Amino acid sequence: MSSNSASQTAGKPIRCQAAVCRKAGEPLIIEEIEVAPPSSWEVRIKILCTSLCQSDLSFWKLSAGPASAFPRILGHEAAGVVESVGENVEEVKEGDIVIPVFKRNCGECRYCKCPKGNACSKFSVDYPCGMPRDGSSRFKDKNGEKLHHTLRVSSFSEYTVVDVTHVVRMSPDFPIDKASLLSCGVSTGLGAAWKAAEVEEGSTVAIFGLGAVGLAVAEGARLRGASKIIGVDLNPEKIEIGKKFGLTDFINPTACGEKSTSQVIKEMTDDGADYCFECIGLTSLMQEAFSSCRKENGKTIILGVDIHGTPLSINPRELVVSGKTIIGSLFGGVKAKVDIPIFATKYLNNELNLDGFITHEVNFQDINKAFDLLQARKSLRCIIWMDK
Repeated sequence: MSSNSASQTAGKPIRCQAAVCRKAGEPLIIEEIEVAPPSSWEVRIKILCTSLCQSDLSFWKLSAGPASAFPRILGHEAAGVVESVGENVEEVKEGDIVIPVFKRNCGECRYCKCPKGNACSKFSVDYPCGMPRDGSSRFKDKNGEKLHHTLRVSSFSEYTVVDVTHVVRMSPDFPIDKASLLSCGVSTGLGAAWKAAEVEEGSTVAIFGLGAVGLAVAEGARLRGASKIIGVDLNPEKIEIGKKFGLTDFINPTACGEKSTSQVIKEMTDDGADYCFECIGLTSLMQEAFSSCRKENGKTIILGVDIHGTPLSINPRELVVSGKTIIGSLFGGVKAKVDIPIFATKYLNNELNLDGFITHEVNFQDINKAFDLLQARKSLRCIIWMDK
């Protein structure tokens, strides 16, 4: 974006197109909306492309609870260019290429300064459907009605406003479509292998669920030098897809006969994998992943969220006697402003496979096709181009 075009819109509302979700589970409607200028500590971004994550499907279907507000603008994986910034923003400027991320990283609080984990205590209250500092909205429809935010990003709009703690600046040479992948799912899987589990060379890994996140775990484990990477999925087509990301073995639970998945994994790994990752969000699979870990230092990492809230039951005696651990990890433990540039560098150095995650591309007007593809389990990531 040229400085001239930015100067014409900076500080003013922008009218643009957005894919609005009016009701849970209904197709998105392309509408004209108004996007307010950024307030202090905020950045307004012209979205160049966005992609659809499984979490967007969950929010799309969510009909009850504090995070189910409608009408709303979904989307949280994207890349774009800074159109304008509010007061106190020095980290990025007009014209910078950026990706918005749902997990904040202020870089100043005690959690951000801690080398472990990726919590951030910048704000004392978290607003699931509005701006993070005060819960207000920067979106209105053509009738002046408020449109709710999603995960502090709302990328299914030609323009969006995000807090500066949710922005990562990218190199202008980095491919835009690949940049959008790093804003959520792929970084989650890579981070889970690198940061949460700290997979080491020669270790064995089992991954339950080979969607984009699970395959990103495999890619991360490959880069860390894991000797055996086992994928567990009901879809046999994931065998060949998984090999592109380092998968060495594949298990279809329905083809195990009378044996459980954990029994098969134990036979393949000399009594259990060093690291097990649950990437679906099913409590039953979390239990199976934990059972598949080896005794003494085996670690299970939970990446999927059970939307039904089903409790996970583990006998404390098993924890004490076996020495195994189980942890949850949001965004794979990634500190966005620190770790995403590292992932980007590895891609530019031809070490990291990002291209393989993009299976489909559509234009913005056909955004509902992306939903159809993901629900039918035909796509890993569908890139949605705003101007194509």
